[in-house]
Amino acid sequence: MGFEQSPHEAAIYRRGSGGNALLVGVYVDDLVITGTKDAEVAAFKEEMKATFQMSDLGSLSFYLGIEVHQDDSGITLRQTAYAKRIVELAGLTDCNPALIPMEERLKLSRNSTTEEVDATQYRRLVGSLRYLVHTRPDLAFSVGYVSRFMQRPTTEHQQAVKRIIRYVAGTLDHGLYYPRCPGEAHLVGYSDSDHGGDIDTSKSTSGILFFLGKCLISWQSVKQQVVALSSCEAEYIAASTASTQALWLARLLGDLLGRNTEAVELRVDSKFALALAKNPVFHERSKHIQVRYHFIRDCWEEGSIKARYINTKDQLADLLTKPLGRIKFLELHSRTGMVQLCHRPTHKT
Repeated sequence: MGFEQSPHEAAIYRRGSGGNALLVGVYVDDLVITGTKDAEVAAFKEEMKATFQMSDLGSLSFYLGIEVHQDDSGITLRQTAYAKRIVELAGLTDCNPALIPMEERLKLSRNSTTEEVDATQYRRLVGSLRYLVHTRPDLAFSVGYVSRFMQRPTTEHQQAVKRIIRYVAGTLDHGLYYPRCPGEAHLVGYSDSDHGGDIDTSKSTSGILFFLGKCLISWQSVKQQVVALSSCEAEYIAASTASTQALWLARLLGDLLGRNTEAVELRVDSKFALALAKNPVFHERSKHIQVRYHFIRDCWEEGSIKARYINTKDQLADLLTKPLGRIKFLELHSRTGMVQLCHRPTHKT
């Protein structure tokens, strides 16, 4: 049928380019089809029906547990039905909802001295929450944090999980809104880190966000693999991790568009980390850092990444590095594209 498989995402196929592009996403025997022309999409459907026994379910509305709503203003993604099942599974249907998923500055330890709880039930709840993160970046840090205590959970850890679920219970209709925007969209990333926030290992947590235009398309909250000796080093490691994701996203976007894309802008709120990335000379501050974390320097030199400094108050990835207070959390919740979908903003095109 003339399709080319994306070398950067095996489940995506493209035929044609420019004004005649047709894209197909495949999961087992389910296909998601889109293209620049309705006629191309319709013709492909007829090709498939002539070859395979298949059903046309119309405009995408539900896929892999994710609810999709499309109209002239844009697209929304949410998992309301799935979130309700998590609340029911936890026995918290009639709970008092929490305003934020985690208490500000909360610190948990694997060496908790409180009573142990049923590990199987704990893992079931946390595993369910991890799938909800696919449309809920506001849960990425808190769910990742409680995931660190799967081996021997205690009542202290269980209380943190129930707090997250009480937050979910109060935000069942929250999800991501992707407004229709005229013109070409550009990839922009944010990377941030706390410093030594894990009290068991003294390791830091990296927070990474990527936007395509105004739309949040990728997010990560992950504990760093090594101990950072300073906040500068922790930020540098986070920026290097973000650079690998930036390159993959840029190349995948190039596959979808059928052409090369411009350099990705990466926004960092540490001037020292940026100086370290620009300076190719090893010195007392950087000589001990593992070689792989200097990957960002290569990206900078070849022009695939353009890192720039932003003020800490504009660092959106802070949402993914630590438990925040209510005011800051709700501000970043809104600025990252999370909305209460029954009150979705309108967008004029």
